[in-house]
Amino acid sequence: MSERPRLKITLIDRKGERGCHRGHKVGDSWDFDTERGDICPMAMHVAFVYADILRYGGQIPGQEKDTAVFCCPDADTINVFKIEKVK
Repeated sequence: MSERPRLKITLIDRKGERGCHRGHKVGDSWDFDTERGDICPMAMHVAFVYADILRYGGQIPGQEKDTAVFCCPDADTINVFKIEKVK
């Protein structure tokens, strides 16, 4: 069995009116496997779905290969994240 690909999550934009209650800022980046405990749990809840799709060979329709862009579900903050395979 081949090794699972590494994944990186980066905060790429913010659309809400308030700052992130966890203090995340555009440009912050985390290793999915070793630093995911540092990311807001609400954002991670969404990220897990995309991580599984990318890790096991799937692609997100309409998005760049080996990437997924998703939003935090906090309507006051709306942080936009990108998760990508690390090559």
